[in-house]
Amino acid sequence: MTSCPRTHGRVPLSLLLGLLVSFCAEAEVSPPGKVCWSPGVTSCTQCLGRGPQCSWCFKEDFLDGAALSQRCDLQANLLSRGCGAEFTERSKVRVEVDATTGGTQVSPQDVSVTLTPGSDASFMVAVKQLPRYPLDLYYLVDVSASMQENLDHLKTVGVALSLRMTEHSSDLWLGFGSFVDKPVSPYINVHPTKINNPCSDYEIRCRPAHGFHHVLSLSGNMSQFTRVIKRQRISGNMDTPEGGLDAMLQAAVCQKAVGWRPEAKRLLLLMTDQPSHLALDSRLAGIVVPHDGLCHLEDNIYSGSTRMDHPSLGQLSDKLLQNHIHAIFAVEKQQYQWYQELVRLLPASYLGKIGFFQSPNLIDLVVDAYKSLLAEVSLSVSVDDRAFSRYWTSVSPICPNGSAANNHSCSGVQPNQTVYFKVTIGLHSCPDHGADEDVEVMVRPVGYNESTRVRVHSKCHCSCGPTGSCRDSQQSPCAGTSDGAGLERWPHQGLFRNESKWRCRADGSEVDCSGRGVCECGRCVCEQSRLGAVYGKYCQVDDFSCPYGGGLLCGGRGMCVSGECVCEDGWTGDSCGCSLAVATCQSPDGSLCSGRGKCVCGRCVCDGRGYSGDLCDRCPACQSSCQSNWKCVDCHVSRGLTQNEKHCNRTCGSDVIHINARLTGSRELHCMYVGDDSCRYWFQSRLESGREQLHISTRAECASGGRVLGTFLSVCALTVLCGLVVVAVSRLLLQKRGRSLEGATQDGAYLCTGKELSYIPTSNEKTVTYRREPPPDHAVEMTVHVKMPLGEPWQ
Repeated sequence: MTSCPRTHGRVPLSLLLGLLVSFCAEAEVSPPGKVCWSPGVTSCTQCLGRGPQCSWCFKEDFLDGAALSQRCDLQANLLSRGCGAEFTERSKVRVEVDATTGGTQVSPQDVSVTLTPGSDASFMVAVKQLPRYPLDLYYLVDVSASMQENLDHLKTVGVALSLRMTEHSSDLWLGFGSFVDKPVSPYINVHPTKINNPCSDYEIRCRPAHGFHHVLSLSGNMSQFTRVIKRQRISGNMDTPEGGLDAMLQAAVCQKAVGWRPEAKRLLLLMTDQPSHLALDSRLAGIVVPHDGLCHLEDNIYSGSTRMDHPSLGQLSDKLLQNHIHAIFAVEKQQYQWYQELVRLLPASYLGKIGFFQSPNLIDLVVDAYKSLLAEVSLSVSVDDRAFSRYWTSVSPICPNGSAANNHSCSGVQPNQTVYFKVTIGLHSCPDHGADEDVEVMVRPVGYNESTRVRVHSKCHCSCGPTGSCRDSQQSPCAGTSDGAGLERWPHQGLFRNESKWRCRADGSEVDCSGRGVCECGRCVCEQSRLGAVYGKYCQVDDFSCPYGGGLLCGGRGMCVSGECVCEDGWTGDSCGCSLAVATCQSPDGSLCSGRGKCVCGRCVCDGRGYSGDLCDRCPACQSSCQSNWKCVDCHVSRGLTQNEKHCNRTCGSDVIHINARLTGSRELHCMYVGDDSCRYWFQSRLESGREQLHISTRAECASGGRVLGTFLSVCALTVLCGLVVVAVSRLLLQKRGRSLEGATQDGAYLCTGKELSYIPTSNEKTVTYRREPPPDHAVEMTVHVKMPLGEPWQ
């Protein structure tokens, strides 16, 4: 679907006409599947009714006898089947804006739209907020007995309000009307003494109850307004609710009597201290006739009050909107919540809570309401009742800088700023009789005396080219005559029935219409199939005998035409399963399949030299390529690595390139060759532009004899040094252990060396020998063996 450009911020008025003619029509999209085809579609009108993306082919020989339903399809599908664009009937959406009818506040004021079923169109409406509007303010006051004090406060409002409004309005006019309730039982006391004077019990002269009394037409004479207010008297009724909504509708629709000016902002101020009756309340009085929404004033008195029910909120809302009237409710604080729910259902209405209807409070209420209502710019779209169910509408505001959008309105709009609304109108379906229809749609900025009239033409019939023939009916069977031989003849063809059958058979076939149709008048009428279309001169072609991929016809990526898949862009193959995209074959270095294969159907097919993987970047057996190139490298090394060595071409199977640097690249395998001179030479095999190249680094890694000897001696010296360090550390540990044992023996303790506890002595044994020398001839010697507990000192 094509989307409309949105404009934000300030838009110059010089570009207004350009914005007004911008519209959005639902563009054709070809979703997958047969969204237009259906066996029940047998006419152009039915085809276009399936959606704005559907087209009808009225070419006479289209598909050679296929079913009528095959003429209805997406435009792209019909073109691919051989139906030229000049033979197709399509939905047409058109928007025409009359730029010459723009007003000072609302532009444009006249728009024409053509729609077909399922389509929609959009256009722009600009609403400009002008400064210092002329203002019409009509006071509609509840004059029941409880409002006596509040009525007295109105006597000083006129002049004071006029002086205050000079700051906001260029011209203020005031009017006055009063209401009580329907003058029937049970709303009033119908006793003869109470009808003319409801306050007779209180010895007060009151005026009779009335539904609505228009007292003073709108006028700029403030003195006259004050005199009229001073002459007003209260009335009375029985129940609590009043007839305020009934009076509001009369004040809104009686344009001539009230004197509403076409160029002025219109405010209707309702003053009451009680709730109001709603629709169906009049059934208590036996009044069941719904309100007709018309003016019924006779001698400025509402004459239909006793004959018609109270209006509904929807009916009152429509009348206020049609007559560009803002409603202001000034109510006592006890009734504020009741009217708060009511105001939500009435467009461009304002609710004020006043403790006492004193002059300063009323003036502030009117001024605040006027400023608030002007700063709120909203749009209402109404469709003729007889076609309401067949159309849908939407409104999107584009608010000026600094103002906020809320559904269909912008708040905080300042004078001289312009609000733009994108209005979209769509058609669900045509009327039941199927004829074209003209409907009027009114686009009204709420509270403005200008509006935009939209004439919508629903196109439900097909024109089908200059000839007007849509080919949406099959030829009926031929009626012929019989000759003397019993063969039926058709004079217009000069054929016998038996002869005509041969015209329905392909060469070599023994069945009519390939067995998938019937022969009528020498022409095949192909049968319908739930799988797809069957067509062709002999019904030999269909749209469902193509190869399947992934369980879908043509892999879901193409369309079956004449038994062959017509693939979408980017796909090929018999079943449209081969992708033409190469992004999946792209290597990190930008090459395809790492330069070692080809990209086939979105996958790499390696060239078979041992490489594998999704990008041909793996080679488990590539080590053998190092050994296979050793002879070539040896030849070049033995000849000094000169670049132009042609003698080695016989041993090298690839181009050789000498590189005076270390080899780089982590993707290629680095190979090493050790020459006769014990030097290491690095090389690698690469594939460049489809040809193998052998890169040999000329920076060889060689080691000298002196360097080898020095390395050997260093290793030997290091080994001896490590042995000496180990011996020294071991000796130090043994000495330390010996000193520990000696200290333990001197203390009379035994060191447990890990033997079993049974081997540890528990007593201390000692043998003492005593010898006495004299007398010399008889020496005495005595040996004593002493055993003492371990640890006890010797004495």
